[in-house]
Amino acid sequence: MVVLARPQTLAEACTLAAERGDDAKFVSGGTAVVLMLTQGLIAPETLISLDGLRGDAALPGWTAAEGTPGELVIGGGMTLADVARDPLVRDLAPSLAHAASMVGNVRIRNVATLGGNVAEADYASDPPCVLVSLGAELDVVGPEGRRTIPAREMFLDFYTTALATGEVLTAIRVPRHPRASADYLKFCSVSAEDRPCVGVATVLELTGDGEVVALDAAIGAVGSVPQRFEDVLSDEVGRVWSAEIASRVAQEYARRITPMDDARGSRAYRGRLIDVLVRRSLATVAREQEARRGA
Repeated sequence: MVVLARPQTLAEACTLAAERGDDAKFVSGGTAVVLMLTQGLIAPETLISLDGLRGDAALPGWTAAEGTPGELVIGGGMTLADVARDPLVRDLAPSLAHAASMVGNVRIRNVATLGGNVAEADYASDPPCVLVSLGAELDVVGPEGRRTIPAREMFLDFYTTALATGEVLTAIRVPRHPRASADYLKFCSVSAEDRPCVGVATVLELTGDGEVVALDAAIGAVGSVPQRFEDVLSDEVGRVWSAEIASRVAQEYARRITPMDDARGSRAYRGRLIDVLVRRSLATVAREQEARRGA
């Protein structure tokens, strides 16, 4: 029999999680946890609801987005539906808003939270690779206090993260890059599913002369964690943008990644998709950068 606990503050939630240890699991929207429970994939003795944190005065931004001069801060309890339609998120992190709008269906997005989505570390979910491409950082609070985890260090394996026992993801911090363009593109090979066969998140910023200032690409749904190669990206910084750069990045990503092989696509199929989708996504952000230069 599973016990549902409803702490009213973050401190209470962390204390309870520390007491129960591995026998407890946090639940927010519950869209993932309930499914895993019904399928027998997890069997916690205690579910710790985070719904009560909406009233915690020590956590005022739990369900909201706020912009500062340097970053966009999104509360861990903000639903994916709210992330997708929030004007601030759409303005400062459009690729994240787009990715959030593509998770599941409207019923799922209305209750699932961004913090829960990230903490679940589902290899075939949309937001994680976008957060990796944007260089986001994740604020967490646990029995040992507060700390920040870079999104690029968060995902360790299938459904496994750098979160310690009892830690709650309280906020997602996305650096502001007002002159950069970002995109998220995914391909679903099974018409009855929303889960991607391959997901691609890219970022590009060019100077007025067309030189690459910033370039990023992260690939989701092809392995246990989002795939990103810093050396491939940094090699192109300082060069004048061209289709050849997009081709080199796409080909090198396809060469280095050994995709998983499952019902959504074979290894060879995914490998070809990585090449094609990286090119397409980079072409999209390049067009936006060219339009900005001409404005």
